[in-house]
Amino acid sequence: MFCSSECKGEDRVIQSSEDVFAAEGDTVTLDCTFESSYTNNILFWYKQEVNGFPKYILKRGPYGDGNAPEFKDRFDAKLNKTSVPLKIQKLHLSDSAVYYCALHLESISPQKGL
Repeated sequence: MFCSSECKGEDRVIQSSEDVFAAEGDTVTLDCTFESSYTNNILFWYKQEVNGFPKYILKRGPYGDGNAPEFKDRFDAKLNKTSVPLKIQKLHLSDSAVYYCALHLESISPQKGL
C-alpha cells in the first residue's frame, strides 16, 4: 500500500492466499478487495515471476486507467467500490506467476488546467 499522506489502520488490501489453477486458453479472475478511509483510491496490479521483480500490469482509479503495453490485450480490471478483480483471458503458460494488488491512497485531488 502506498500513502501520499498518512496511512490509517483501516486502510488495507485483502487478497486470497490460495493458488488458482486453470488450463491454457481459459479465463481466470483474481480477487482483490480493499478497505479505505479515502475516496480517491488508485489500485494497481503487478505480476511477479519466479526469481523476478514485480512487473506493473495496470492501474485503475478516478483519474484514468492504464495498462502496461505488454498487458493491454488479455488483462483487464474494473474498479468497484471495494474491489478491483483482475481478469486474464486466453491464458498462456507464461501467465504462471504471483499476482499482487496494491492500493495507493490519495487524500487530495490533482490540480487541473496546468
